[in-house]
Amino acid sequence: MATIQALVAATGQGDAIARSALFAALYDELHRLARREVYKSGGALTLGATELLHEAYESLIGADGAAFPDKARFMAYAARAMRSLVIDHVRRRQAGKRGGGLEFTELDTTVAEQVGDAGPLQSISDSLDALAQLEPQLAEVVDLKFFCGLSFGEIAALRGVSERTVQRDWEKARLWLQQSLAPG
Repeated sequence: MATIQALVAATGQGDAIARSALFAALYDELHRLARREVYKSGGALTLGATELLHEAYESLIGADGAAFPDKARFMAYAARAMRSLVIDHVRRRQAGKRGGGLEFTELDTTVAEQVGDAGPLQSISDSLDALAQLEPQLAEVVDLKFFCGLSFGEIAALRGVSERTVQRDWEKARLWLQQSLAPG
């Protein structure tokens, strides 16, 4: 079996088979990430972690031109894909509550009341996208820390920088996002 680095390199060159092999090699880490996203939703999702992971994979294989020069960027892309899927799912549920398409589930009805407004999720997503346009390395740190659940040490090892550099990037990103999300 090829190493993660070799798979990342081949994926960066557009090799679809390597992209599938990379997904398989990182499946456990990606599943942990999906479980975390489902848990953070507070039971508001009717998606399970495995379903979320596989929908994110569909997004990954459908992303023409998506380059993953290293494992950190692959994981960050997967985290962004899952975040987008969660936001889209919450929006669809919100639309359903207001007369949209029906969705039959076996969930207890108290779960539907726990679904928050999709507005704040969308604002955070939009702010992260804007940050990625201005400072991609800061947005990557947010994705890896908040959405992938990696520690500063793990992020530093993935990016090949010191842990203190990652902590500074995290603080810069938090300040930028805080100002971006502040009312007025």
